[in-house]
Amino acid sequence: MAAAEVPLTERYEASMVLSGAGDALAYNHGNWEFERDGERIHREVAERGGLAMLDAKDFPVSDDTVMHLATAEALMEVGKKDKQTLGALVKQLVKNYIRCMRDMDGRAAGLTCISKVALHERQPDGDHRIPFNRMGGGCGAAMRAMCIGLRFPGPEQESHLVAVSVESGWLTHHHPTGYLGALAAALFTAYAVRGSPPVEAWGHGLMELLPRALQYVTQTGHCVEQNICNCQRGILDGTGKACFPEQYGVKEREKFYTQVAFRDWGGSSGHDAPMIAYDALLCAGDSWEKLADHGFFHGGDSDSTGVMAAAWWGAIYGFRGVPKRNYEGLEYKKRMSKAAERLLKLSSQPFSQEE
Repeated sequence: MAAAEVPLTERYEASMVLSGAGDALAYNHGNWEFERDGERIHREVAERGGLAMLDAKDFPVSDDTVMHLATAEALMEVGKKDKQTLGALVKQLVKNYIRCMRDMDGRAAGLTCISKVALHERQPDGDHRIPFNRMGGGCGAAMRAMCIGLRFPGPEQESHLVAVSVESGWLTHHHPTGYLGALAAALFTAYAVRGSPPVEAWGHGLMELLPRALQYVTQTGHCVEQNICNCQRGILDGTGKACFPEQYGVKEREKFYTQVAFRDWGGSSGHDAPMIAYDALLCAGDSWEKLADHGFFHGGDSDSTGVMAAAWWGAIYGFRGVPKRNYEGLEYKKRMSKAAERLLKLSSQPFSQEE
C-alpha cells in the first residue's frame, strides 16, 4: 500500500500514535528494553498470545514518548505566534524539556538527557547552547525528533528541518553522533509523509543532506572544530532494493544490531538507533507485525528503535493492519492525536531561523 492511498490526516495521526505504541510495547515497563536476550523477548511475546494480544493500556510509554511529545508541543506552542522563529522555538523546547522531566518516574530517562536538562534549569536565562560533549552520542536526541519532520515535511523546508533538528539535539546531545541522529529521525519522517524518495533511497538522501547540516553548524560558530573533527561520513548511492540474508531470524538480527552498536547495545546511540529502525522498516514493508518483530522486540535499546520505526511506518501506512488493541488504550493517546492534527496545520505555515 502506497502512502498516497492513505489520507494524510490518518498518516499524521498514525505517525504520532504508533510511535508511542512502538515505544510502549518495546519498553514494557523496562522489562524488554533492558533484556539483552532477543529470543527470550520473542518467546514472552508469543506466550502472551502474540503482538495482536498486547494491549496498550498495560504498557506505559517510556521517556522517549514523553520527550517526543515535549518536542511536538513546543512546535505547537510556537505555532500560536504571529511569527514563528527558531529562537522562540529553542526557548520553548528548553521549557518543555524541563517540565517533562517531572514525568519520568518509572520511564527510565537517560542520564545525558537528565543532566543536560538540569543544566538548562540552572541557567534559565543563559545561552541554550551547551558545551561540546565527547560522550554526547546517545540516542536521546533522535528518539524525540520525528515530529520535526511532521512540521517541516516539504523539500523546500529542509533548511528549517536541519536547523531545528540540530538545535533541538544540541540541547542535550552536543556531539555529531547525537544530534545527527535527530536529523535522521526527522528527515525520514518527512520522507515518509511526502512519499518520496523511495524508502530504499532514504539513506542516500541523508548522506546528501549531511553537508548542509555541517554547514549550519559552521555558520553558528559554536564548537565548530570539535564538531567537524568528530563527524564521520559514508557513501551510499541510493539505488536498488534492500537486500537481506536468506536467514535473517532473531539470532541473525541480534548479531547485526550488536555489530553496529555502541558498547554492544544496539539502538543506544544516535547512529545505530535510526539505523536499526530503518533496517526494520525496510524489511517489514507494509507489515506492522514484521516491523514489531524487527524494530520493537530485540535485545538492544528497543524502545528507541521502536519509537522511530513506528513513527515512519505510521506516516506511510496509517493504521492499516494494526490491531486496535496495540494503540487504542495508549497512555497520552489524546495528546498525540492533538499534536498530529496541529502539526499538519502548521506544516504549511512560514517559519524563520531568526534568533
